[in-house]
Amino acid sequence: MPMDATEIEQLILEGLPGAKVAIEDLRGDGDHYAAHVASPEFKGKSRIQQHQMVYGALKGKMGGDLHALALHTSVPDDT
Repeated sequence: MPMDATEIEQLILEGLPGAKVAIEDLRGDGDHYAAHVASPEFKGKSRIQQHQMVYGALKGKMGGDLHALALHTSVPDDT
């Protein structure tokens, strides 16, 4: 069963409190999303580490309930 964009956003926010998250359904099928995540917790972390933090917040749903996620991470400008 495909995941809802709201559920993806909620999981990321639970795992990375204070993050700014924008989810986009790329195909309108509930299976292919893009996530833009900006978190102060990313400061000093490599892009790979940032992505691992987001995948960790998804609690194992990546590759199962969530088929495809184009991930863009950044540190907010005000940190």
